[in-house]
Amino acid sequence: MKIEAKAVEALLSGNHILKGIDLETGDRELVGVIGPNGGGKSTLLKCIYRVLKPTAGAVYLDGRALDGYPYRESARRIAVVAQHNYYNFDFSVRDVVLMGRAPHKRALDRDTAEDYNIVAESLETVGMAAFADRSFSTLSGGEQQRVILARALAQRTACLILDEPTNHLDIKYQLQLMDLVRHLDRTVIAAVHDLNIAAMYCDRLYAVKDGRIAGQGSPAELLTPEFIREVYEVDAQVMTDGGGHLHILFHPGMEKAKEGSL
Repeated sequence: MKIEAKAVEALLSGNHILKGIDLETGDRELVGVIGPNGGGKSTLLKCIYRVLKPTAGAVYLDGRALDGYPYRESARRIAVVAQHNYYNFDFSVRDVVLMGRAPHKRALDRDTAEDYNIVAESLETVGMAAFADRSFSTLSGGEQQRVILARALAQRTACLILDEPTNHLDIKYQLQLMDLVRHLDRTVIAAVHDLNIAAMYCDRLYAVKDGRIAGQGSPAELLTPEFIREVYEVDAQVMTDGGGHLHILFHPGMEKAKEGSL
């Protein structure tokens, strides 16, 4: 699936959050949306997965305007893994993942053998098959987030939206989750807080700052020390290891203060 955002603007409570955003994905591409907090990353993604309606501009799925789709139909095309929240509802893991089948059902339709097979496959994909009968609320944060990813996979969509899904996870679960996502055969748009995670997993990046696109390109093209300083206002060193992986080292602000006092 190909997704395009063209000249998207968003006004929230009188604040001009998005100011003409253009974004485009290729089919089965993993596109990262980066940028400082408050820049508009989550607002942009909410416009793409229809929690918010753009004030101006439009979002297109394979060339068709998103607002031309019935909500149920767009939910069959785009699934969402939002920022992690700690849920307390007392459903089993299997029942939580079954919720992902809702867009494929009419009111009062019963769950079928096919639904249960899809749920089982989705849990197997995220490594949570053994937890199917566990209460969701008893899982760790990393386990819960993998179940939420399984729910999104159960929707059987061509596109997956990730809104900073690793933000509250330790590094082990961050890497596990992104490894899973990287090997999915679908288009992915992910808002990513950690630049090293973005460099490691994304095919292409869009940087959003103050509601505008500050730059775009492959991680190697975009993530230069000069660009990081311009967008994040910090100094960084960018290097490539023996395996060809990009790494970003940030310099503490105190170092400048110490240098200035010498």
